[in-house]
Amino acid sequence: MKLLATDIKNNVLASMIQILDENRDQLLEANKKDLELFNKNDQAMYDRLIIDQKKIDEMILAVTKVKSQDDPVSKEISKEVLQNGLKIINKTAPFGTIMIIYESRPDVTIEAAVLAFKANNKILLKGGKEALYSNKMLVQFWHRALEKHNLSADYIQLLTMNRQETQEFLKNPTQKLDLIVPRGGDKLIAFVKEHAKCAVLVSGRGNNFLFIDKNADWQKSIKVILNAKTDKISACNALDKILISSEVDNYSDKLKDLEAILKDNGVSILVDSEVKNILKNAPVISDDSIWKEEFLAMKCCIGSVNSLDDAIAKINENSGGHSATIMTQSHEKAQTFMEQVDCAAVYQNASTRFTDGGQMGVGAELAISTDKLHHRGPLGLNELVTNKYYVFGDGQIRE
Repeated sequence: MKLLATDIKNNVLASMIQILDENRDQLLEANKKDLELFNKNDQAMYDRLIIDQKKIDEMILAVTKVKSQDDPVSKEISKEVLQNGLKIINKTAPFGTIMIIYESRPDVTIEAAVLAFKANNKILLKGGKEALYSNKMLVQFWHRALEKHNLSADYIQLLTMNRQETQEFLKNPTQKLDLIVPRGGDKLIAFVKEHAKCAVLVSGRGNNFLFIDKNADWQKSIKVILNAKTDKISACNALDKILISSEVDNYSDKLKDLEAILKDNGVSILVDSEVKNILKNAPVISDDSIWKEEFLAMKCCIGSVNSLDDAIAKINENSGGHSATIMTQSHEKAQTFMEQVDCAAVYQNASTRFTDGGQMGVGAELAISTDKLHHRGPLGLNELVTNKYYVFGDGQIRE
């Protein structure tokens, strides 16, 4: 797509803010249709699907924040003049066309589009069928904002293909694709990786861990666990697994305390064989594959480890590479944990719920990348560009 001036892009975003604000009822009606058709048995997905006044305010805030951010395109990364007189400048450049595949969350239709557009990319939005009416309305809003400034609606496109059509599109795309971001579970990611013909940047599962070290502040640990587990079960940054050091003072009493507090807050637990010796009424983990599972439910596992190294090994073997927390008053242990745990975000004494573009100061996010190329963590505005070398000469040849 043609490079647009920053003012033009910001004018489109200003129009989108106004359109969202002035057409709240229209959007809520569209979302109501989606909610009425949805099977509420999947509580996590249902929660993600809901649009209310607060959610619209958050959409408007996301667009407002991106509008206020510096344009990430054509920024100079480096400049060098060689002995032969060649001047070489490395600048940021748009990816081109980005396709994002996601389920349930209509707010992704706002955040993904605003980021891609400000970074001068075209975006193809493949939302789930459960959010069809909401997504159609939001893309209509985008098109109105674009057309108001004489820009093509092609910048932001909604794809309404079924699974078979999506597979065929990935194998034989009808337009050039430069990057695909699958935002969902392991099955979706495997599906995209199997069929895609271009670069894939994975926004993987959560399955986040928290380790309680023997030097942990117990009350802080409980506070963090409750926030990470119960604040929003449908989020990929929610907590699923708790590891506790067998060297914690009053180990048995604290395990019983943790069990009671989780139960009082509506969280069911599964425990390993060591913890079962203390929490005799708790169901035991019968299959080790459960340690790799993202629950998206009011459920968690509790396991016992003998050392910091054991905790790190357990996390690296089973987590989704998203987020992990250590509760400890030892800076040295925290440093070791944070250096050795292979996750996009690692914490000391804080909830995994902060792994979010807005909370981390990035602003709106396309996704939380659990890949290592080209970026890991929140994919914000500055992460939706690649680079290009500009080489200026005066007849130089290589000899």
